[in-house]
Amino acid sequence: MKKAPVQDSNRFYRDALIEKREEVTAALGVKFDTLAKMGRLAEEDQAQLTHDEYVSLHFNSLDYGQLRLVEEALDRLETGDFGACLSCEEPIPAKRLRALPWARYCIPCQESSLLDGDPEENEARQRQPVFVK
Repeated sequence: MKKAPVQDSNRFYRDALIEKREEVTAALGVKFDTLAKMGRLAEEDQAQLTHDEYVSLHFNSLDYGQLRLVEEALDRLETGDFGACLSCEEPIPAKRLRALPWARYCIPCQESSLLDGDPEENEARQRQPVFVK
């Protein structure tokens, strides 16, 4: 794998990744605390609670995926592989890394993986709205 010439300092990326890790970790704790504090509910409220738990678990899975990407990026910083596309091994542009420091792929490779129908490669992990009928 080619070593990527990261144009910005690694310190900036490390700080951004650590901040994101703390943000995601804190959000995970708040979601569990909120559901736990609800306690026993009347039978007619169980459907809403079940739905809330489902939504919370869905968001948690997205957050855990985000956390995994952040941890992988921190590992790449340690090994010196940070900033190189995991597919083509070309340097990921600094502009992309500033926007998504956990990016694993350059934009062409990312788009290619999404067009090929591989949802696991969607590293941005954008939350989709959940609609209630």
